[in-house]
Amino acid sequence: MDAAGPAAVRRGTDGRDFDAFARRERGPLIAFAWSLTGDRGAAEDLAQEALAATWSRWGDVSGYDRPGAWARRVVANKAAGRGRRAGREQRAYGRWSGRRRPDAEPEPADDRFWAEVRKLPDRQAQAVALHYLEDLPIAEIALVLGCAEGTVKAHLHRGRLRLAQALGLLDAQDGSER
Repeated sequence: MDAAGPAAVRRGTDGRDFDAFARRERGPLIAFAWSLTGDRGAAEDLAQEALAATWSRWGDVSGYDRPGAWARRVVANKAAGRGRRAGREQRAYGRWSGRRRPDAEPEPADDRFWAEVRKLPDRQAQAVALHYLEDLPIAEIALVLGCAEGTVKAHLHRGRLRLAQALGLLDAQDGSER
């Protein structure tokens, strides 16, 4: 927070205030984070971390054409880091305890889809989530992820192919539809 205290409204260079931005973007940030983590608590934490990072740089970020894209990039990066840490912790615990995690019970179709999205490589999962959850066009996904549009198309193509195979929509051997 700035010296004026928490009640002060931080205004950007173009007069946009952070409070309105945070109210508008909090829900979509949580939804995006959930699609990457599958954990509501972690999603809320990631959204809050992204909003805190945005607040700390609001003087710059408010001047961007799409400040929400900057906040989504923070969520994507922090979710990827959190996922890597959790994977290392889980593997270490498995080695330490000598036990494997029991298989999860079958989930409803929507939950199964997002569970498979979370198994994709980070950038593929992020591109798929932004495309299907937020209905963003390729150009905006490229802006959020900080990559070229062609790279986004490749991530989406590869992600969709892996999802189709994982969900049993394509034959894993020859790629033909079932």
